Parts: sequence; C-alpha cells; structure tokens
Amino acid sequence: MKVFLVDTNVIVDVLTQDPVWSGWSAETVQRCADTGTLAINPIIYAELSLGFERVEDLEAALPVSEWRRLPLPWPAAFLAGRSFGEYRRRGGIRQAPLPDFYIGAHAAFEGLTLVTRDAARYRTYYPRLDLIAPDQISL
Repeated sequence: MKVFLVDTNVIVDVLTQDPVWSGWSAETVQRCADTGTLAINPIIYAELSLGFERVEDLEAALPVSEWRRLPLPWPAAFLAGRSFGEYRRRGGIRQAPLPDFYIGAHAAFEGLTLVTRDAARYRTYYPRLDLIAPDQISL
C-alpha cells in the first residue's frame, strides 16, 4: 500500500479552511486516504503543534486511526543536512528551514510519496522524490 507523507502546509490548509488552498488540499488528502495510508513524522507534528494549545487537541485533529506516525530514519538526517548544505552553497537564504529538507529527505529515503504545496525545493534537492503538488496531480 502506498504511503503518503503529508507536508505541514497541506494539513494546515485543511485544518484552517484556507480560502485559497483548502479545496485542493482537502481533496488531495481524501484521494490519498482512499488509495493508501496518510502519514506524518515528528517534524510535521512539531510544526503543527504551533496551532494547538494542547497535545490532546492535535491528537484529535490527526487521529492515530487515520494518520500513521512514522519515525525519522537516521540516514535521512544525513541526507537532509547534505541537501541543506548544498542549498546554502547555492546561495539559499535562511528562510528555508532545515526541517523542510528533513521532511524531503525522509520521504526520499523511505520511498514515500510527499504531498506538498511547496514542490520547487523538493524537486531541486530530491529529483527522484515522488511528489503530489498542485501542478502535478497523480496518485
């Protein structure tokens, strides 16, 4: 069964009913759930925690029965650091946080499909990564 690592921005779109992106994000998450397993990792969970006062509220928003929690593999940390270093060498600004590289590295290392609205950086640094993005809709 295909596993879809859902990026923070897509989940936030759905939870906040973003006026621009909630339609695409909700439809894409539902299609992924219909054809495979939805997943998050500790970095995505940490980023999402900023929108919640209590861990119980976040757990209710992303129930374990619907969202698989994946551990972060150590080799993905190495890949994330190397990719981030290359980004900085190419003149990347500090606005691109290391966590984004870790999310991409995790998906690339584990062979997961990454669902995101921020595909450009992932395509640049993880060119073989299977992505679902607004400009590339396929399951």
